[in-house]
Amino acid sequence: MKTPGAMSERAERHVGPTEPPAAERPSRNRAVDASMDLLNQIIRHPVDPDYALVAQRGGTPPRLRWGLALVAVLIGAMFAVSALQTTRTAPALAVERTELISRVQAAETQQDELRARATSLSTEIAKLRAAGLGTDDQAELLEAQINTLDPVVGNVAVTGPGLVITVDDAAGADQQGAGNDVRDRVLDIDLQSMVNGLWLAGAEAVAINGHRLSTLTAIRGAGDAITVDYRSLTRPYRVEAIGDSKTLQAHYVESAGGAWWNELKQNRQMRYEISSAKEITLSADPGMVLRYAKRASR
Repeated sequence: MKTPGAMSERAERHVGPTEPPAAERPSRNRAVDASMDLLNQIIRHPVDPDYALVAQRGGTPPRLRWGLALVAVLIGAMFAVSALQTTRTAPALAVERTELISRVQAAETQQDELRARATSLSTEIAKLRAAGLGTDDQAELLEAQINTLDPVVGNVAVTGPGLVITVDDAAGADQQGAGNDVRDRVLDIDLQSMVNGLWLAGAEAVAINGHRLSTLTAIRGAGDAITVDYRSLTRPYRVEAIGDSKTLQAHYVESAGGAWWNELKQNRQMRYEISSAKEITLSADPGMVLRYAKRASR
């Protein structure tokens, strides 16, 4: 026989797991309703109210405005620091540039003085050589051979009629841009072709920007510069050649060098001007030095 207390306890146990107490139901329902309201609000109003309000007014959102202001301040600070560093280093850079220019000018002056001294010593050597050779027939023959070869090899200064050719890059070739072409600039091979054409046309002496050429002279490219015996040339390039004024120009125009430069002028619009000169003076090649010698047999 079961007691009423036992039956009530069983009934309570049966009710407990299947239905929550009446006191817990309202709180769970309110939580679910609140979550649904939040989701509905997010779906209906995806934009922040401040952004929406400002967008309606046609302005910039406050948060974005503050962000842009912060970025502007940071950029301004970076520019200020960069300008300050540039201002501080400018005097030092100016001093270094001035010192470098002074050193280059001093080196050029020293080189010119050495060239003049070399010319003077060459003249003195010629006098001593003439005195040492004597006055007999063999000595006079040797002296005549030396006098004939000296101008050809560039060992002495020479004067005579000839041609003056001025060449330069095409207009706008020094500007940076997609249309810029290295073929619109004067290259070392262009000057080499011209000089070879002048030799073939009968030139007796040739110089580029005052630098006398000889069989030992090298015309090379060094970056954007052209060098003659490792001395940089500056534009425009002035080529002087001494030779027969009646035939030199005609023979040069017909040579491969003349055809080469005519093509550069016509198709590349490079500067290419030829003029005759009644008298040209070319100094000796300072690179010509005595390397081998032997005693002359008597």
